[in-house]
Amino acid sequence: MGGEGARQRGRRHAQQRRGPRGGPEPAVEAVTDSPAVWASHLRKRYRKRVAVDGVSFTVARGEVLGLLGPNGAGKTTVIKMMLGLVRPDAGEVMLLGRPNTDPRSRERVGYLPELFRYQPWLTAGEVLALHVRLAGVAVSDRDRRDALGLVGLADRAGDRVGGFSKGMQQRLGLAVALVARPELVVLDEPTSALDPLGRADVRDLLLSLKQRRVAVLLNSHLIGEVERVCDRVLILDRGRVAASGTLAELLGRRQLRLRLDNVPDGLLGPCERNGDRYTVAMPDDVPALVADLVKHGVRVHAVEPARATLEERLLDILRTHPEEHR
Repeated sequence: MGGEGARQRGRRHAQQRRGPRGGPEPAVEAVTDSPAVWASHLRKRYRKRVAVDGVSFTVARGEVLGLLGPNGAGKTTVIKMMLGLVRPDAGEVMLLGRPNTDPRSRERVGYLPELFRYQPWLTAGEVLALHVRLAGVAVSDRDRRDALGLVGLADRAGDRVGGFSKGMQQRLGLAVALVARPELVVLDEPTSALDPLGRADVRDLLLSLKQRRVAVLLNSHLIGEVERVCDRVLILDRGRVAASGTLAELLGRRQLRLRLDNVPDGLLGPCERNGDRYTVAMPDDVPALVADLVKHGVRVHAVEPARATLEERLLDILRTHPEEHR
């Protein structure tokens, strides 16, 4: 991930902003054809422990990138370095066409951290107003109402946060991340306190952001949620990129699982067998395969498409060196 072409584009955008001969940055708008995030060779050490080691990736405009890995893999550290909350020991980051060292790079970024608390004496509407002022962006009253409506809190704007459940506070955190209509949204465990209905709402929200070409970086332990909404996945393990790509690239070709009786030897060709259950590569014409089986006297009890799940793929990667996860 974050190949040489992306690196060259990111560096070219940075050079364009530095001006001729390293002079002051020209007064131009951020480059809009650049990736929403371009990160190259990020590295961070805490005393003797290397938390992040050479992580590179990109997030395109309108793309949802899922960030996966076990506890301590470096996911939150990567996010904090990306947003300028932690200084990397090495590496570069561009946000929305600007170096992340430039405060303007974060003007159009919405962020929901994993751990957050709002002042319990404030109302939901006052929390939004406070964060809008801290961000220094122009947001109308309608935008604030819309943000609360998007997360299902439209009728709770005047209620004090101290009376909110954990799920409601999570929804409010999402509203804070979205209120300024950002071009990039970074969500660190956004559904951890939500019930199934709330998680479904967040899925719908992420899909609506994609339609508006808003880029999303999603860090979540709920692998099923990542599999439903993400275009690409970045798997971190012990601070390094263990795997990355689209779901199709990571999970491989789809398979066909069948439950059969009376199968002549060699009829199915290469396959996996467990009793009366067979797994074969997905054929181009499933009905033709079934018809051929029946023609040869095979009793067909069940036919279903299948593919390794993202959870299975993640576990395969992490089990490569199981002693390091104890």
